[in-house]
Amino acid sequence: MRHVQNVIDGRSVDAAERADLIDPATGAVFGSAPVSGPADVDAAYRAAARAFESWRDVTPADRQRALLHFADAIEARAEELIAAECENTGKPIELTRTEELPPAVDQIRFFAGAARVLEGRGAGEYLAGHTSYVRREPIGVVGQVTPWNYPLMMAVWKVAPALAAGNCLVLKPSDTTPVSSVLLAEIATEFFPPGVFNVVCGDRDTGRAIVEHKIPAMVSITGSTRAGYEVAASAAKDLKRTHLELGGKAPVIVFDDVDVKAAAENIAVAGYFNAGQDCTAATRVLAAGGFADDLAAALAEQARNTKTGAPADDDILYGALNNANQLDRVGGFVARLPDHARVLAGGSRQGDRGYFWEPTVISGLRQDDEAIQQEIFGPVITVQQFTDEDEAVGWANDVEYGLASSVWTRDHGRAMRVSRRLDFGCVWVNCHIPIVAEMPHGGFKHSGYGKDLSMYGLEDYTRLKHVMHNIDF
Repeated sequence: MRHVQNVIDGRSVDAAERADLIDPATGAVFGSAPVSGPADVDAAYRAAARAFESWRDVTPADRQRALLHFADAIEARAEELIAAECENTGKPIELTRTEELPPAVDQIRFFAGAARVLEGRGAGEYLAGHTSYVRREPIGVVGQVTPWNYPLMMAVWKVAPALAAGNCLVLKPSDTTPVSSVLLAEIATEFFPPGVFNVVCGDRDTGRAIVEHKIPAMVSITGSTRAGYEVAASAAKDLKRTHLELGGKAPVIVFDDVDVKAAAENIAVAGYFNAGQDCTAATRVLAAGGFADDLAAALAEQARNTKTGAPADDDILYGALNNANQLDRVGGFVARLPDHARVLAGGSRQGDRGYFWEPTVISGLRQDDEAIQQEIFGPVITVQQFTDEDEAVGWANDVEYGLASSVWTRDHGRAMRVSRRLDFGCVWVNCHIPIVAEMPHGGFKHSGYGKDLSMYGLEDYTRLKHVMHNIDF
């Protein structure tokens, strides 16, 4: 049984209350974690504030060195982290080993280098007798909240740029998936001064305490749109900066000049990876004309051939949904489907142990149906049929979200036109879901604002200061 603890001021610390941790693949308890209260959050923030007084003055080269050592240690302890992540999430071990751990290490190394290349406008005399220049400075203490779908990777996305920019932080992982985040913080104690990187575990009340506390100058959250509303409203009371990466409903626009089998294979992987629990998942397919029926049939065949199972099973694409509430949510969407919808594959819970859902394909839905407009966050792909390019783009943009999208066509001009018109922070062409550290990730509309990854992500954790010298004094 795992006994997870908070990491505050470089030490493992318990809390007065604890809650069970559930293995999604079995539904059984495998450990417990703190349910941190206001006093625990306050202790973490005070530790971060003390640490910031010196960490802010550490040179970029020394911050880089610490982050590189941190990345090396994560790589050396990869199997321990993978085991913790999969036990806590139900993810496939092999895919976590190949598709999640290496990018996380690479992203830390990217931000280690980025720490040394922050740029600003050149100094100049914009007023006679005065020289002006711009300083980029760390914001200060940052509160961060991460979700349960990618607990390890989302922690890295927040921690790495914040530390590279010279901030100190208090991170709260999801109450259902704290294990890998705590392990990251424990590893970090070897390379960062006490208080620079703190983790407090807990529930929604803990998250509210993270956001409402007076010390942080910025709060960053990856989570649901509803959570984003609450964070933005709370932060507005004392004008904290916010960084919000929220939900998505990615359109996958497929024109009839592509190979139907190849498109279906790639879309299925991008839709079912991580059990569809990805705000960029390729789960809303818009297909051209009569081609839509062929694509839907090919996707249904892909669904029937997609294997799910426990983390250690061979050749599985995804594991269990993360928790019982999410299983109920996915089941609710399918149960409420209108009469005109057709379930071509799947549509049911898989087995009676753990939180598994069958790979599912649904056709016949209309633009205003719930399953088109709202994020299901499960292994459910919907297929709609459009008549022309304008209708495809109109339907694609006709949702509240604006995070990610893709266009599938061999027509270069069409790809350029549609990419320009899509109201999403990322547009993939003839692929869906690849992410690289050098490019920004973040959305528009109800998908939030701010960027993860890239130099833009690093800049989001800095503030600008204008300094002017009277050179004739």
